Amino acid sequence: MSERVVAAIDQGTTSTRCLLFTRSGRMLAVAQREHKQLYPRPGWVEHDAEEIWRNVARVVPAALRRAGLGPENIVALGIANQRETTVVWNRHTGVPLAHAITWQDTRTDEIVNGLAATGDMWAGTSGFGPATYFAGPRLQWLLDHVPGAREGAESGDVLFGTIETWLIWRLTGGARGGVHVTDVTNASRTMLMDLRTLEWSPRLLAALRVPERMLPEIRSNAEVYGVCTDVLPGVPVAGALGDQQAALVGQTCFAPGEVKCTYGTGAFLLKNTGSRIPGSAQGLIPTVGYLFGEKPVYALEGSIAVTGSLVQWFRDSLGMIGTAPQIETLAMTVPDNGGCYVVPAFSGLYAPHWHAEARGVIVGLTSFITRGHLARAVLEATAWQTREVVDAMNAETVNAGSGRSVIGLKVDGGMTADHLLMQYVADVLDVPVERPLGSEAVSLGAAYAAGLAVGHWSDMEVLRANWHRAAAWEPSMDPALRDRERANWARAVDRSYGWVQPP
Repeated sequence: MSERVVAAIDQGTTSTRCLLFTRSGRMLAVAQREHKQLYPRPGWVEHDAEEIWRNVARVVPAALRRAGLGPENIVALGIANQRETTVVWNRHTGVPLAHAITWQDTRTDEIVNGLAATGDMWAGTSGFGPATYFAGPRLQWLLDHVPGAREGAESGDVLFGTIETWLIWRLTGGARGGVHVTDVTNASRTMLMDLRTLEWSPRLLAALRVPERMLPEIRSNAEVYGVCTDVLPGVPVAGALGDQQAALVGQTCFAPGEVKCTYGTGAFLLKNTGSRIPGSAQGLIPTVGYLFGEKPVYALEGSIAVTGSLVQWFRDSLGMIGTAPQIETLAMTVPDNGGCYVVPAFSGLYAPHWHAEARGVIVGLTSFITRGHLARAVLEATAWQTREVVDAMNAETVNAGSGRSVIGLKVDGGMTADHLLMQYVADVLDVPVERPLGSEAVSLGAAYAAGLAVGHWSDMEVLRANWHRAAAWEPSMDPALRDRERANWARAVDRSYGWVQPP
C-alpha cells in the first residue's frame, strides 16, 4: 500500500499502544500490550521501564501488520505518555537503576512536607506548590536511595527522564547515541522547570539537589527530535506530549476557554488559557498546554486520581461485576444511589483538595443499599469529582477577571462509552457534554504534533476540521436535586480527611 500515515505511541499507566492515523484523523489500526503494576509497599507504585520498552518494540510492528503497512508508510512518529513517572538509567548500558516510580506513588511525602515552608518559591517558579504528584521529588528520592545513583548523576553517567524521554532515547539509538530530550509539557510536570522561561530552574534544582547534567534538553512539542534506529528505522520521532496535553490537542481545544476531560485510570480536565499563565489558588495546576513554534499556550488542569480505576476496583477487588461495562447495567437497576456515596481517595485526594492523608470512604450505608446502589455511587463519584474541578476553574476565572466560565465539556477516554455516566456528568455540571467521533484523543494529539512537525498537516485549522461530534448529552437534572446531592457529596468528602496520621 502507498498510504502515508502517522504513528502514535500511547504509553499509559496500564498499557502501551501503537495507533496509526490517516490524514483525516481516522484510526487505521491499533495494537496494545499491558504491563505489570508493581506495589512493593503501601503507597508505592512502580513500573518496569524495560518491560515498557519491550512492549513498544512489540506493539509498533503489530499495528503495522494489522494495517498491511511497513515502516516506509510512516511519515512520522509521535509519543504521548503517562506524566510524572520517573526513570533513571545508565547512559552507557541503557539499564535502569531501579523501577520507574509512577505518578500515583506517594513515597515522597516526607520530602514534600520538608518543602512546605518554601511553597511560595515553588509556586512562583514552577507554577504550583510541592506535591507527591510530581516527578522532581521522586528524582530526589531515587538519587538518595538507589546505590550509585547520585554519584553517577554528578559524573554524567546516569540520566533522568519521564517516560517519553526514556522512549525517545531508546528509539534513537539508546547507549549507541540516543537523543536525550524532553518536551515542554512533560518538563512542566517535574517541579523543576520555570513556567515562564521554559528552562530548568537552577534554584529549584538546588532545592531538590538534582544535578543538571542528568536532565534532558527541553524541546517543543512538534519538531524532529531524531530518527528511529530501532522499531521504525528511518522514521523521524517528531512529536511528544504528556498524555493530557495530547488530549487537549487531539480534541482541538485551540481557543482560550475550551475545556476537555479525559476519563481513564484517573480523570484530567484541561482548560486552554492562551498566553496567560493561570493562577493556582483554587487547587488547580497551571501547566504548559502545548508549544508549536515559538510561543507557548498555557492551560489550567484539574487532576483526579481515581475514576476508571474505581470501576476496576469494584470489578476486581469486590467482585461485584465481571467486566467494566457491566457497571452501567447494574447501576440502571436502581433509580438513584439510595443515599450512598463513594469517595475514592485511595492515594489521597488530588484537585482541588490536595489532601494526601485522605483515604477512601463509603458513607450512607443502610440495609436498603444493594449492589446497584453501590454501582451508581461509583459512577456518580466520577461526576462529582468532575464538578469540583469545574467549580474551581470557574472560581479561578472570576478571580482572574478574564476569560469565561466553563460552558461546555469535550470528553474522551474509555469511560465515555458509559452513557449513564456521561448524562450524569452533564447533569451535575449543568452544561452540555460532547464526545468526538473517535475517542482516541490522546493518541491523535501525539500524531497531530508529529504530523505538524513534518508538514503532513499544514496548520491547526486543518486539524480542527477533522473534529466531528459523535454523541452529546444535555443537562436535565432538577436544580434543587443537584444542589442537594452536591451538598451530600461535600459532606462525604469531608469524612475522608485525616485517615493517615503522622507517626
